[in-house]
Amino acid sequence: MAQKRAVVRQSFPDIIAADLRQRILSGDLAEGELIRQELLAEEYDVSRMPIREALKRLDAEGLVVFTNNRGATVTKHTLEEIAEIFDVRMMLEVDLFTRAIPLMQGEHFELCESILKEMELSYQSGDVAAWGPLNARFHSALYAASDRKLTSNLLERASLQSNRYVSMHIDQLNKSKSAQQDHSDLLMLARQRNVNAAADKLRSHIENTKFQVLEWITAARR
Repeated sequence: MAQKRAVVRQSFPDIIAADLRQRILSGDLAEGELIRQELLAEEYDVSRMPIREALKRLDAEGLVVFTNNRGATVTKHTLEEIAEIFDVRMMLEVDLFTRAIPLMQGEHFELCESILKEMELSYQSGDVAAWGPLNARFHSALYAASDRKLTSNLLERASLQSNRYVSMHIDQLNKSKSAQQDHSDLLMLARQRNVNAAADKLRSHIENTKFQVLEWITAARR
């Protein structure tokens, strides 16, 4: 008898949640926008049940606020909350990066280089929805050698919250070149095992992004 092989199958809620997540990250669904279950069911040509499940998943991720009888609203963070998201990222990422650098091996550097190339292609093609996730993947790869699973899990949630702001910030403010240069510098300093300089660079990278995002969102909301 042939050996059974595991096959990854995506359910309707998986597919719908992934598509809605991308639409939120790209800005196609704007903050505060009402998402009605009946309209989504019609759009995706499914019953309301998988729509409800997908929205609940996005609610757990903090991307929407789900209400049983109404649907969901794309999460709209206050400026203070957005600043806090980036502050949490900075605290966790600097800790992970400083622990990771002495332990990084060739495969870690190669993975980071590979993701940087993907990011460059996404910038060139204008794929806004990909920028936030790719940014999170690059930062995660930088810290992988630290092998700090609990901290990494905490960072994953904070990064998901900031992804859409990172994506739109790079797009609206035309910051792709400076972002790519910062990432290249971080990788170079890690290769040099220059822990202090790398930590300082990472702090300034996240801090600058935070202030630029807050300035842009403040203007946009006016």
